[in-house]
Amino acid sequence: EVQLVESGGGLVQPGGSLRLSCAASGFTFSSYAMSWVRQAPGKGLEWVSAINSGGGSTSYADSVKGRFTISRDNAKNTLYLQMNSLKPEDTAVYYCNVINFWGKGTQVTVSS
Repeated sequence: EVQLVESGGGLVQPGGSLRLSCAASGFTFSSYAMSWVRQAPGKGLEWVSAINSGGGSTSYADSVKGRFTISRDNAKNTLYLQMNSLKPEDTAVYYCNVINFWGKGTQVTVSS
């Protein structure tokens, strides 16, 4: 059974940083590209970032480029999202995704 468990969310002031983690199990983690997707209050899903199976290729939405960094540790079956220079508009529930599987998400709130 595929399981994706996000953690690391919380309340942070504008300009602050958070590091999200996604612990994966139930599949061969190192064989699959992974993504982060978010959903702001009252809005639809927004793709944030993706990383290939080996970790050597990454891509980002324009809204987070230069501020967020996606990475993975295939030995630990874990996906990360380092978020710096956070803005109020980054407030959302953040989900990790593989194929058509999703975690339950972790809430990120950016507010003073």
